[in-house]
Formats: sequence, structure tokens, C-alpha cells
Amino acid sequence: MEQRDLLLITPPFTQLNTPYPATAYIKGFLNTKDVSSFQMDLGIEVILALFSKDGMESMFDLAFDNQSITSQNSQRIYALQDQYLQVLEPVISFLQGHNDTLARQICTHNYLPRASRFEQLDDMEWAFGNMGMQDKAKHLATLYLEDLSDFIKECVDENFGFSRYAERLGMSANSFDEIYDHLESDLTAIDDITLNILEKRIKEVQPQLVCLSVPFPGNLYSSLRCGQYIKKHYPHIKIAFGGGFANTELRSVTDVRVFEFIDYISLDDGELPLELIVKDVLDQHQQHVFKRTFILENNEVVYKINSTQSDYKQSQVGTPDYSDLLLDEYISVIEIANPMHSLWSDGRWNKLTMAHGCYWGKCTFCDVSLDYIKLYEPVAAGILVDRMEQLITQTGESGFHFVDEAAPPALMRALALEIIKRKLSVTWWTNIRFEKNFTQDLCHLLKASGCIAVSGGLEVASDRLLKLIDKGVTVAQVAQVTRNLTESGIMVHAYLMYGYPTQTMQETVDSLEMVRQLFELGIIQSGFWHQFALTAHSPVGMNPERYSITPKLKPISFANNDVQFEDSTGVNHAKFSYGLKKSLFNYMHGIGFELDLQEWFEFDIPQSQINPHYIEDCLNHNAYRAPKSNHKLVWLGNSPLIGASTILKKSKEINTLKLQFHQATDWFEIELEESKADWLIDQLEQSVPTVSPIMTYGAMKKSYESQWEQFDAFWFSEPMEELKAHGFLIL
Repeated sequence: MEQRDLLLITPPFTQLNTPYPATAYIKGFLNTKDVSSFQMDLGIEVILALFSKDGMESMFDLAFDNQSITSQNSQRIYALQDQYLQVLEPVISFLQGHNDTLARQICTHNYLPRASRFEQLDDMEWAFGNMGMQDKAKHLATLYLEDLSDFIKECVDENFGFSRYAERLGMSANSFDEIYDHLESDLTAIDDITLNILEKRIKEVQPQLVCLSVPFPGNLYSSLRCGQYIKKHYPHIKIAFGGGFANTELRSVTDVRVFEFIDYISLDDGELPLELIVKDVLDQHQQHVFKRTFILENNEVVYKINSTQSDYKQSQVGTPDYSDLLLDEYISVIEIANPMHSLWSDGRWNKLTMAHGCYWGKCTFCDVSLDYIKLYEPVAAGILVDRMEQLITQTGESGFHFVDEAAPPALMRALALEIIKRKLSVTWWTNIRFEKNFTQDLCHLLKASGCIAVSGGLEVASDRLLKLIDKGVTVAQVAQVTRNLTESGIMVHAYLMYGYPTQTMQETVDSLEMVRQLFELGIIQSGFWHQFALTAHSPVGMNPERYSITPKLKPISFANNDVQFEDSTGVNHAKFSYGLKKSLFNYMHGIGFELDLQEWFEFDIPQSQINPHYIEDCLNHNAYRAPKSNHKLVWLGNSPLIGASTILKKSKEINTLKLQFHQATDWFEIELEESKADWLIDQLEQSVPTVSPIMTYGAMKKSYESQWEQFDAFWFSEPMEELKAHGFLIL
């Protein structure tokens, strides 16, 4: 392997099924600057080394030597170690997609050894009843790996977790003391595996700068262990630290000890700060010019922002580059029978961003004061689809997860039209706001372009609280949008929140009733409840008195994001957690709708004050909006088969054309007077996505009225209603 200037690392652990995209974004940018780099997902490499026959054998030996096999569950796993080791590598290969036929074996009763994780299986059998054999096998294989994970956690390393490692240490670590103590203690077995892999890679790449991208608190400990190792064994190599954790948590760092492990911490968009750090490391004539970067100067943590250079536009940062990563070795798992969670954990997704920041940028629980939310900049649809095509060529994968805070509807429309125009066959999903612009026709267009799912924040299903959150939507709006998406064949996942400041018990119960109705009507397919968390950079965190809460502030020398607080209502929101999640699990599987809400809770709750048909009434409300003259008209169908015919009208024979339209699963027919049929065929030809510019409603109306009268009567005629129901869209 040739030497590279930079080594980009995602430390353990993020995801098993697909690379976290930060290093791929950075490598794509560095390519535009002719800076040589090598990237690695250290997390997946550690997992593969650990869950190999040799790796797991050493875990069993360590547990025995430490005399830590104490629980009944760990004793069972240890007793069955030969069976665990025998099937381990075939199971990993199956989860990597290399060994599909093993699914039949895995689904037999006695192929996988089973410990406590399989106790939930009886409850899950019905949940997986409609799933194919491959998915069921993935779920069983996931339970098998989780049993081994439980063994490692109990007997070898209490901090182990598949997607988080020592996460507790990184969460709300206002002081560096506890983490520092852990870093001063002996290496764990997981540390040994991590640092052995790191050592080999450093010898191969011989970098001058190592960049640690740290997205989550669960990556913090491992990243600092890597920094510590490099400082000790390769003191000439400089270390830069950035990513989501730094951007949200390390904006107030003052503890000089942090810089025993790293040399630079950069905040927010990483392209320009990293370019300046690279110059600082690689250039002989050091200028010490930085952008949004902490360094140690005269034994003091100093925040440098002395570059006058502007940040790069999204069109200038290059296409993410996934080379060097072990793309065919990621592991697809299915942890729970939640259709949206399986998208996160199952399958390989190329990750892209439609727009930097959030076009709404007002939600009061969100970090709207920080650049990653505040600075909104969309990417042109043409550039986005160019990047998609490049990634398909590079990775061989045509699935895309757009990781936006909230994808803008106008850009989603442009993206969908560009995908259809280029006749690309792709699958994609993203995060949205359930806002009124997601009309039935826009949803049909998105589905036609390959959109299979969206996730969005319903948050607290209460209009008072949605207004307080400044979400910009109402429950009625959410209901109409989720119906539009569902009817188009796009799966809907709702983020749900409880415990927002000033939320009463009554509002929590009413919110659950709204959610019950949404699921019973089938317009939401998946959801997840989480308790409100106060963050330092949100409007609530910056103005707590406005929301009737009292934050419990601590001195900050390291991380500052999650803040503990007292709510003036005095409600213990945490006690709702189990009942909310249990009810949602049942609703997702189509059961329990008839039960009184009290049944889900072990304490008394007030009766819901929501009309039991509230959501149904919202859907019955006529949401029709008359087309405007600049609305685009898009025809997603094929050219019709044409047959001549005649009809009698007032004893007069009129020549007509029957237009027969064939679609993937059905066909339909309309009949019009010959002259109008010819005109309509011409209009449809001007409305296909490959034509530029696409027909507008105003242009169609003008064209019609130049030959006949009363376009409105024609627009609402039976043939046109049929056409609009089958892919003639108003956008």
C-alpha cells in the first residue's frame, strides 16, 4: 500500500450495516484538493475481528481466567461455546450477504445455540409471521450475536455495545475527570483488538495526520484511546478531532488534558477547517491560520478563527468517496420487528445530503443556533443525481439514505424529476417535516422515483405543544400528509416525544390517543417514543424561563450539551415510558386498538379528551387546492394505444378516439372527441419528465382555450379525472 498524507478514521462503534458517511464526505473533498488520504471504519474492523472464531475463543478464555462467568445466562453460553464457535463465521458470512442459503439452516430449531435473547422469540413469532425466510433468519442470527454481546459485556468488558462503546462516559461529561481516569487505566480486551488493527494500518499508510471523526458519545472513548496510542508510539503524527460529537458537545472545552490525546478539535463544517489543519501539518512554513479550531497554545486551550477564507459551497465539496472501506463486509442485522428500524440496520445504503442545514430551522427542542442546522444551503438536483450515479458506479449499490435534518419538498420534487428523467432505478428514503406541501401528487412522484420511506417528527401529538415547539404543523395536517404518503406506497415512520416542558399528564394521554387513531387508520406504519432531552444550544436550553423550566447547570470544562432540568409541572414523565412503548409496539402490529388506554399503564391516568373519530374527521376535511398557473404538469405514464370509434350525440355521429393506457399492473381507457384526443396526446407528450421545460397548468389552459371554451369543465371531466388518478400529476 502506498503512503498517504492523511488517515481518516471512524472509531468504534457506529453501525454494523453501512459506513457512517463522514470520512467518505471528507475524502471526497480532499480529492478536489489533491490531498492523499486513506479511510477506515475501525468499528466494523473491530467487530469482524471480535466475532471471528479466534476472537470469540479468546473472549471465552479471558472470561474463564477472570472468573467472571457468574450469571446463569453466561454460564449457559460458556457451556455451549463449541456450538457458538462452530457456527459463528458462517453466520457472519450470511449477515454479510455472502451465504444466502444458510437462511434455511438458521430457521431450523437447533442450528443456533440459544440463550436469554431468544426468550423474547415466542412474543416475536407473530410479528415475523409475514416476513420472508431471509428476514427471519437475519433476526435469529441477530439474537445469536446479541447473546454473545451480552456475554462479552458481562464477563469481559462492561462497556461493550454493538453501536456504542462506553457511551455513558461520553454523555453529558461536563468534566473530563471520569474519562481521563478510564484512559489512565489498563487497556481492555476490546482496546487491544482496536489498537492492533490501528497499528497495522498506521504502518501501511504512514500518515502525517490522523483525523478522528466522532459522531456520537459512544465513539468518544475509543477515539481518545486511539489518540493516546498514536501519541505514545508515533509522536510525530498529528491528530485532528471533529464530527457530530465535537460540533454539539465540545464548544466550551477548556481542559488542557484533552490535548494529551489530540492536537486539533474542529467545529461545524469540516472541509475548510481540515484544509487549514492539513496546511499547518504538511507545509514547512507554518502560518497557524485556522477556522473554528481549538488548539493548545502556551498550555491553554485557545479557539482559533483567524482565517478570512469563506466556507465551501455544497456544490464545491465533491462527491463522497467510499473507496478503501470494506463495503462487502458490513453486517445486516434485524434487531426488532420495526419496519423503519430495519432500514437503519439492514442493507447497505449510500449516504448523501440534499441540503446543508434545515430549511425550517425553528423547532425549539433542536440545536437551531448551531451551523449544522442554522446554515441552510440546498444542492442542485442535477448535482445530486450526478453524485448518485458516481456512487452507484463506485459502490455497486443503488440504495440511498439522504441524511438531511428535514429534506425540503421543492428539492425532493426536483430530485425525483431528475431521477425519472435519467431513467435511474434507485431506492431512497429520508427525513421530512409533515408539512402541507406533501400533496397526494407530490407523494406519487416521489414513489415513482424510488422513494420507499420517510421519517418525520410528529413529536407531541398536541396542537398546543406543536405550537410551543414551533413545528409549523398541526395534527390535522400530519394526518393528511401521512395519508398521502401511505396511499402512494411510501412507508411512514413518526418520531414521537413525551415530557416536553409544561406537558401535562392529560396531554400525554391525549397524544397517545392521537397516535392510536393514526395507526388504527393505517396512515402511519412505524413510530418511536423518546423522552424530551434539553440541549444547551436549543431555544429551550438558551431561554429556559420562557418554557417554565429550571436547568441544573454545572461548570463546563469538557462536554456541554444534554442538561438536566426541573419542570414546573412536577410531572414524572419517565414513568410513562414503558406504557407508551408497549402500546406502540402493539399498534405497529395492528392489535390493541380497542383497549382502553389505561390498560397500558400500571398507574392511574386521566381519560382521553380527544374525540375517538378526530383523525378520521381530519381526513374527511376537503384539502383540495386549486392549481396555480405556474404548477407543473407531469405525466408519469406511457403513450396510449389508440383506437378510432364513433359516438352519437344529439343524433349526430361524432368521431372519437379511445386512448388505452397500460401501466405496470393494470390499464385504463378514456374516450374523447378526435380533435380533443389529438390535442391531449400532444399535451401529455409535453408533460413527460424528459421534456424541458415541462408543461405548466397555465400553458395547458391557454392552449385549450385557444380552440375551445371552458377549460375548467374539461379539467374536471370524467376522462381527465381518470387520467389524474393514474399518474397525471399537478406539482
